[in-house]
Amino acid sequence: MHLHAVMACGVLGQDDPNCDRWHTPVRKPDFLFPVQALSRVFRGKFMAALAQVHASGQLPRDRQGDPASWCARQRQLYRHDWVVYAKTPLGGPAAVLAHLPRYTHRTAIGNERIRKITAQEVVFTVRADDHGGKRRVRLDGAEFVRHFLLHVLPTGIKRIRHYGVLVSACKSVKLAAARLALQMPGANPKAAESAQAFMARVARMEVAVCPCRKRGRLRVVATLAGLQHLPMPGAKLWQHPSRAAGGRRDGSCVACLCAVCMAV
Repeated sequence: MHLHAVMACGVLGQDDPNCDRWHTPVRKPDFLFPVQALSRVFRGKFMAALAQVHASGQLPRDRQGDPASWCARQRQLYRHDWVVYAKTPLGGPAAVLAHLPRYTHRTAIGNERIRKITAQEVVFTVRADDHGGKRRVRLDGAEFVRHFLLHVLPTGIKRIRHYGVLVSACKSVKLAAARLALQMPGANPKAAESAQAFMARVARMEVAVCPCRKRGRLRVVATLAGLQHLPMPGAKLWQHPSRAAGGRRDGSCVACLCAVCMAV
């Protein structure tokens, strides 16, 4: 498991009901926790939670679930030091925000690394050394899918969680109070712009223009409700009204899957 936690070195207090104040650590303004103690506490908390779900039978696919193998693995895990490291980012907050999206907005492998797909195997590139070298790896199709699914988070586990002043229920109030307490500038109104406005400003791209015909504009003709469970393979979820009537309306674009494209 690889986990990043971005934490503010301080907390928003409420000493005065009319004025929130930012509290920094007493020992040092840039110090939160001793790393060695944090590593041991994290290991203890994780192992206790693991033992709890094991005792309640919530690990049905555990290959070392029998009593002897379980105890041996627990002893082995406790013998090792767990790596928990905390420090101020050398490049500042901007460097952190540039690094984390590589993990948070992609799953397992990018399309550019997949070189070949056949009926039997998948060929993709991996890093060969610390100097940017690449090498190719071949995996059986089923084995590639198994490796890929190891990166898919279980139900209930979120890729990104927000705590403290960034919790959705109080973010608008608490974040503004933290900015005021730290004498920081207010929120940038451009950060709250819509995705359509952002793409037009940054990429000079009109996302509402039909990507197939390069003319006309997209308009939503139906909104699909979210599904609680994945459908069976091959199940038909929705059909365009013009197709249900036995034909296709002139000007329609059948290549757009995220919204039904109609040239108007």
